[in-house]
Amino acid sequence: TAALGEETLASASSSSDSDTGGASPPPRKKHRASAAEGAGEPGASAVLTGLSGVVLGRGAHSQATSAIHFNRSVVNNLSSSMQANGAGQGQESSELSCLNSAQNGESSSVGGTHSNGLLSSTDNGNNVGTSNGSSVGPCTGTSAASTASSSEVGSLKKKKRLTQAEEDVIRLIGQHLHGLGLNQTVDLLMQESGCRLEHPSATKFRNHVMEGEWDKVSICLQWLNNRTYSGQHGICEREILLQKSQSILGRMKFLLLQQKYLEYLEDGKVLEALQVLRGELTPLKYNTDRIHVLSGYLMCSHAEDLRAKAEWEGKGTASRCRLLDKLQTYLPPSVMLPPRRLHTLLRQAVELQRDRCLYHNTKLDNNLDSVSLLLDHVCSRLQFPCYTQQILTEHCNEVWFCKFSNDGTKLATGSKDTTVIIWQVDPETHQLKLLRTLEGHAYGVSYLAWSPDDTYLIACGPDDCSELWLWNVQTGELRTKMSQSHEDSLTSVAWNPDGKRFVTGGQRGQFYQCDLDGNLLDSWEGVRVQCLWCLNDGRIVLASDTHQRIRGYNFEDLTDRNIVQEDHPIMSFTVSKNGRLALLNVATQGVHLWDLQDRVLVRKYQGVTQGFYTIHSCFGGHNEDFIASGSEDHKVYIWHRRGELPIAELTGHTRTVNCVSWNPAIPSLMASASDDGTVRIWGPAPFLESQEADGHMDS
Repeated sequence: TAALGEETLASASSSSDSDTGGASPPPRKKHRASAAEGAGEPGASAVLTGLSGVVLGRGAHSQATSAIHFNRSVVNNLSSSMQANGAGQGQESSELSCLNSAQNGESSSVGGTHSNGLLSSTDNGNNVGTSNGSSVGPCTGTSAASTASSSEVGSLKKKKRLTQAEEDVIRLIGQHLHGLGLNQTVDLLMQESGCRLEHPSATKFRNHVMEGEWDKVSICLQWLNNRTYSGQHGICEREILLQKSQSILGRMKFLLLQQKYLEYLEDGKVLEALQVLRGELTPLKYNTDRIHVLSGYLMCSHAEDLRAKAEWEGKGTASRCRLLDKLQTYLPPSVMLPPRRLHTLLRQAVELQRDRCLYHNTKLDNNLDSVSLLLDHVCSRLQFPCYTQQILTEHCNEVWFCKFSNDGTKLATGSKDTTVIIWQVDPETHQLKLLRTLEGHAYGVSYLAWSPDDTYLIACGPDDCSELWLWNVQTGELRTKMSQSHEDSLTSVAWNPDGKRFVTGGQRGQFYQCDLDGNLLDSWEGVRVQCLWCLNDGRIVLASDTHQRIRGYNFEDLTDRNIVQEDHPIMSFTVSKNGRLALLNVATQGVHLWDLQDRVLVRKYQGVTQGFYTIHSCFGGHNEDFIASGSEDHKVYIWHRRGELPIAELTGHTRTVNCVSWNPAIPSLMASASDDGTVRIWGPAPFLESQEADGHMDS
């Protein structure tokens, strides 16, 4: 083997000289190889020594190329020799690995390589990564790849410092995964990120609650409370925090002891439950009314009776989870996250997108399973009631008023042609068909009001009309035709919420409260009424008068007060379902939104043309998020309640649009009445005509 190594070394030196045209390697390399022959493995040592000289040589590129040819020759000869001798296999195979690495211009290590490509470092000194990129081991060398690898290891070993927001996100994800039962994934996430899902004491607290270990829970609770409200504060601040601490501690103890008490009762341990009630709950002096209720549960004969009366799930995971959710609300998020926090944030994000959507007109579903979290919420205006679905032409003169019934199944329209037409709404197709015609209104019909149960309909005439008609819609019969005096002017009417009374009045100073038979119950003298509305409390009646104001009148104690004051005549107004907002059509000004509770002007809507015609606007859409009004420029305007600019302008009528009514049960259905003698029914654009409808809409 020694002879073979010596001969090969000489051959390699000759080859290098012939390739480069330079001198042979220094004789000392040959001398070292010969001197190594006396060792235990002379051939292998000579080969390795010769190889080291070639790899570490500082010669030109051509010498390195010759050395690589030399390496391959040595490897082949050495491999044959090793197979023949069968000795020194472990060390020489390591050397072969080093040789192969050296041929590719890479450094190698005994420690091996991880699957992620990072070098593993060992403590035995055989493979040490240095900051300058060199690798020291059985095969010593310097290369560009070695430098890059060591730099990558150094940079990744420095763990990136997470921001507070990133830590919060990791904790939220961890809590959500924990709720799904993916505990191993949570452990791995926390370990790799270096974050902590919650304080260890909070974890103990949670486990004790879920196991029903109430004595241990009390100890953990006291510790958590001290940790939450302790710290370096001023004297005053410390006293405030101490008071807050004691208050919150009392609430949390009460909830825990209540659970403990109920579980004792369910288990039939009446004496223990009584001891908790007397010795632990009562001394807290917190929520004594609830303690009285709890004491009554001692009389329950069996567990089912207890769970029913206490509205409690019973001893077990369900009730303890609910208890834990309540307790978590009293602890800061740094100690324990609020329950299902990620789910709460996602739901809030979805709700915010819906609130900002101009055309969202469907019921809000708080269940996240009903929406996609991968896309932003967007509603198309093609789903909005901007497209003419039907034109009703049965009236033969100007149509002054229209109003859907409270249940949305019918539409009433009043006209100058002295008739009221009742239309039936098809619940499937949303098409309207004529149900019946109510005749005999000599002056025409300028206002209509449905009773709360939609059984009756009251019709009023214009300014010079002193009569009022009360119709039974279901039978088509006239129940009452009321007229107190020929000099009266009954132009407006409003139903009391009880459905047994109504108020009516006009601009000549009449203001009456009557029963269903037209009998006068109360009257208010000298009030020139333009429009009326009864609030939900059944006591206050709102009336706009000729003094450009809306006043509240109480018919029980005969008191009144000013609520709204405008600078121009109030032609009409309507009130939202909750009684909080009023929508006014103000002469020469347009549509104004008022807050009746705070008595402030909230918003002035732009675009509509309002002179001195009486135009009736309305709230509409789901949750009454939209406002619609007719206009003297022959259009219907729609606004989102929070925006002053219109989101849609509907064209089609050829004269002034006097009234708009939004179906209260079908948010995508709306009606408008016009002086052109027609009633238009508006709805979403049909699928096949959606593009055409989009072309006809201006927004």
